[in-house]
Amino acid sequence: MGKTISQKIFDSHLLEKPFKNTYIIRLDNVFCHEITTPIAINDLVSRNMDKVFDADKIKVVIDHVSPAKDSKSALQQQILRQWAKRNKIKDFFDIGNNGVCHALFPEKGFVHPGNTIIMGDSHTCTYGAFGCFAAGVGTTDLEVGILKGICAFRYPDSIKIELNGKLKNGVYAKDVILFVLSQIGCNGATDCVIEFTGSVIDNLDMEQRMTICNMSVETGATCGICYPDMKTVDYLWPFIKNDFNSKKAALIEYSKFKSDEDAQYIKTYSFDLSSLLPLCTYGYKPNCVKTVKEMEGTKINQVYIGGCTNGRISDLRVAASILKNQKVSENVRVIINPATTTVYRQAVDEGLITVFLDAGCCVTNPSCGACLGMSCGVLADGEVCVSTTNRNFNGRMGKGGMVHLASPSTAAFSAIRGYICEN
Repeated sequence: MGKTISQKIFDSHLLEKPFKNTYIIRLDNVFCHEITTPIAINDLVSRNMDKVFDADKIKVVIDHVSPAKDSKSALQQQILRQWAKRNKIKDFFDIGNNGVCHALFPEKGFVHPGNTIIMGDSHTCTYGAFGCFAAGVGTTDLEVGILKGICAFRYPDSIKIELNGKLKNGVYAKDVILFVLSQIGCNGATDCVIEFTGSVIDNLDMEQRMTICNMSVETGATCGICYPDMKTVDYLWPFIKNDFNSKKAALIEYSKFKSDEDAQYIKTYSFDLSSLLPLCTYGYKPNCVKTVKEMEGTKINQVYIGGCTNGRISDLRVAASILKNQKVSENVRVIINPATTTVYRQAVDEGLITVFLDAGCCVTNPSCGACLGMSCGVLADGEVCVSTTNRNFNGRMGKGGMVHLASPSTAAFSAIRGYICEN
């Protein structure tokens, strides 16, 4: 029987099978940020286990509240800084050199096909866009990962989602994943790995693939995976060029992790997206999806463009192309959040920041803050926001606030009109 990509990764990293269907696997990287990691650090310190399995394989960033907004967030950041220094962790990204973790770590070349990665963050699944197994974990698993470089998982079952056809102009990766959510629901892939395949995925660049894999957890999936191809190699080439004689050689090596033709899946879905229209959420679940046309006219108070789902340079370019020589509605505040300092610099160099400022937008430093209602864009009771982030749970961006998830294109057009619209 053939194997799926995730099963091949598990088998290549297997250390022990202590129980039936339980795999203890070796980790290539453990990623950390200041919200979940300090809890693990403090517990390890209390047990006289203040050490790491490999300082070169732990990557650390301050990204959720950047910079600190109060004494509590400052303390969390202090704990992380001191821990990284004590343990000689060189890949530590502090204020001014940081970014939202799920954009920053791929940007730095830390995510490769065939890797195993954990992090105390549910959207760790983003990295599966590179053909690796990446999963969010709880504090105990994070501690063990930091200390021993291992993690226990059930042997992965997979769901294949084939996305074919050619996307219409004005339809983006965000619309694709919202469509998938509308079809399989928030529990449609629970405890499974989703393999995204088909011509639509083949034609997306790495940033768009990350958008899709980022929201795979909203279906209940442990991870979303795309097969590595030449686009993956091109993205990683600055970081791997000394490891391979050519890009072709790299592709041959990475292609070992593609699923076999006779691999077994729990379910297989196939969708033709040629007629897909721009989409937007309603209600308080990410699978509550309508076309933007159906939602048109819904008045809004805020637009948020950024986050780990859609805050990369390609997203900002889309938004800027719409906002250029325009003014945002006088009834709407617009917050632009470049996902990393590198993206911010690119946006400056390309004149995108000027476009945003001229349109009347507020441009913030890289941070997760508004996405989960922590800082820099929290909603008041009764306010409505069109956001390019990944969750519209009740109170997600502020108690009593309503979040409508959409693409950067829909968000930008809505910012100008003052209500949800697609153009």
